[in-house]
Amino acid sequence: MRAEHHGDVCEWVIGRSDTGEFIAVPPVAADTITLLRDGLTVEETRRRILLDHQADVDVASFASDLVELGFVAAVDGVAVPGHEPPRSTLPRMRAQHVRWLVSVPFLTVAALLVVAAGVATAVRPQVLPSYHDLLWSDHTTLVIVGNVIIAWLIVGVHEFGHLATARAYGVGGRVGFATRLQFLCAQTDVSGIWGAPRRARIIVYLSGIGVNLIIAATATLVRLPAAPGTLTDRVAATVSIISLLALPPQLLMFMRTDLYFALQDLTGCRNLYADGSAYLRYLAHPRRRSRHDPTRVLPAHERTAVRLYSIALAMGTAVCLAVALTITLPFAVTVASRTVNAFTAGNSATVMIDAVVTSAIIGTYWTVWGFVWWRRHGGRVRRFFLRTAPAEEFESTPVRR
Repeated sequence: MRAEHHGDVCEWVIGRSDTGEFIAVPPVAADTITLLRDGLTVEETRRRILLDHQADVDVASFASDLVELGFVAAVDGVAVPGHEPPRSTLPRMRAQHVRWLVSVPFLTVAALLVVAAGVATAVRPQVLPSYHDLLWSDHTTLVIVGNVIIAWLIVGVHEFGHLATARAYGVGGRVGFATRLQFLCAQTDVSGIWGAPRRARIIVYLSGIGVNLIIAATATLVRLPAAPGTLTDRVAATVSIISLLALPPQLLMFMRTDLYFALQDLTGCRNLYADGSAYLRYLAHPRRRSRHDPTRVLPAHERTAVRLYSIALAMGTAVCLAVALTITLPFAVTVASRTVNAFTAGNSATVMIDAVVTSAIIGTYWTVWGFVWWRRHGGRVRRFFLRTAPAEEFESTPVRR
């Protein structure tokens, strides 16, 4: 358990770091849990809370809710089956293996490395990477394949940064794929860090960005002694620019980026994205006056943050969808058309191979995107069609028991 203060309001966050499930409760609930954990019976706890807080708490019902949430390990020495935590990525990695990553000396050295790279680019501007460094070969296919490999290697190290820093605080994590609007991304679920102090949470949220800065800074410093145009110089330049290009998307905080989670934590909000989405649905409803404003139940500081965030959420989502319809989709259709033409127009083997490789990369991307999207949203889509389908379609369907 940990306490959080929002002005004059104090609440306790309780839950399980291994499952990432947490709830916020008032101080009287935290005291109830403490008394039960100390061995008092349900009735003894009720009387003690009544004496200390002048509140008659239904301790038995509260304890039953905690058991249902999977927050209780045992009752009277008898183990309680709870929610089994999902398997963590790299389960053999322990806190003692990576604790140095969140130590003050390491964080200081990392910051100095980034500063040194900044000074180097100021003294020798020619080591500052540009888009030309992405075009390191005259063969377009080779450039695309090489840059994709480098990009995903950097993404892997980025996600490892989240995983390792969370593990340094004893929190498991799971690396996987996710979709954010039309974007396919890797993400590390470190929900269990919510039970750690704020300093730890911010370090974990920003560790991926830190990894990208360290990679770019190291590559920039490697270029200093290298002769321009050499293999070392070109590889380092490519790594540097690709690592830096991963940072601007983090500013798209209308999606669940690393900076979004840091913003959510710093504003003291529990679920900024969900609350902002609910508020937008309320504003868009044709009978809004007859409905309940979902932000009214939030504390004042959260209400203001959610309403401001909903503006960025609406504008950012609209822009992204517009880009998808006007740029991404036409681009995919054009590439598919060129691939078909490459096979039907009797082009050379080189042209056909180029078309196949390019189409394979784009096709793989959208296939993975579709699979990940359906895995997360497929149930919602099925429920939608079940609600909207005519009733007679299901009247003759047998019920299996």
